[in-house]
Amino acid sequence: QVHFVESGGGLVQPGGSLRLSCAASGITLRDYSIGWFRQAPGKEREGVACIETMDGNTYYAESVEGRVTISGDKSKHTVYLRMDSLKPEDTAVYSCGAPIWGSTCPPLTTKYFTSWGQGTQVTVSS
Repeated sequence: QVHFVESGGGLVQPGGSLRLSCAASGITLRDYSIGWFRQAPGKEREGVACIETMDGNTYYAESVEGRVTISGDKSKHTVYLRMDSLKPEDTAVYSCGAPIWGSTCPPLTTKYFTSWGQGTQVTVSS
């Protein structure tokens, strides 16, 4: 079973940047995809971005497109999430998930993902 460990979160001022990391273990497929999600207090988990390692295709939620970049190091089974121009509404716990089937990115909704990591807290505040 796939296991994720997220890191890189912290406190950042509005307009700042962060790079989150998601280290995966237990992956048996040569090609796979990983999604980043976030959950703010009192809200449901929402999709942020997804990457397919086979060809590098990336997908983003409309709420973050243009401010977020997902990338990956296939040899290290690690996926990164670079976030720029951070806003207070980006405050959330960010975690990784694996698609419930296949190696391509499904729609960025939680019902298509599983094996959630513990997450890393991102707080955007002055």
